[in-house]
Amino acid sequence: MELKVKSCHRPKLSPLRLIVSLSLFMALFTFLMVQGCSYSFTGASISPSVKTLSVSYLPNNASLVQPTLSRKLTEAIRDKFTSQSGLNLVSANGDLNIEGEITRYSTEPVAITADQQGAMQRLTITVNIRYTNKQDPKQDFETSFSRFSQYDAQRRLSEVEDDLIDLINDELAQDIFNKALANW
Repeated sequence: MELKVKSCHRPKLSPLRLIVSLSLFMALFTFLMVQGCSYSFTGASISPSVKTLSVSYLPNNASLVQPTLSRKLTEAIRDKFTSQSGLNLVSANGDLNIEGEITRYSTEPVAITADQQGAMQRLTITVNIRYTNKQDPKQDFETSFSRFSQYDAQRRLSEVEDDLIDLINDELAQDIFNKALANW
């Protein structure tokens, strides 16, 4: 018995046909990306019609006032949004607007030793934020955000305060960004 094997030959695409096919694919891909799709590698979902952001200075209304906190937190929020969203920062009336106030700045012991001395201290910063989106008012919110960091009670707050404030401000800015643009 003799076995016959049929060979399957696919017709080869000519170089011209290959170039045309790839060009059509790229044109279609580009068209779809430009047509109202909002995307970002940071997880942010921003409408293409949103171009500007305004972040008002956040006054410190806490009972304990740290002199540089308002400026540092306001700058941290501005930096986070502009670096991760590509929006243009404007002084007022942006398509997106953030305003609010610092409502808590406090330290408290969180770990007590056997002789009733504090082993660890906690610095807490809380901020109330009002976010408005002119393009989509359903996204507007008012929320309180709070973050803390602990430090060794053997150290004075003044020794670690600047570093702790920077750390907490970065976390607060990320939380605010996530709530506003990443829908977390």
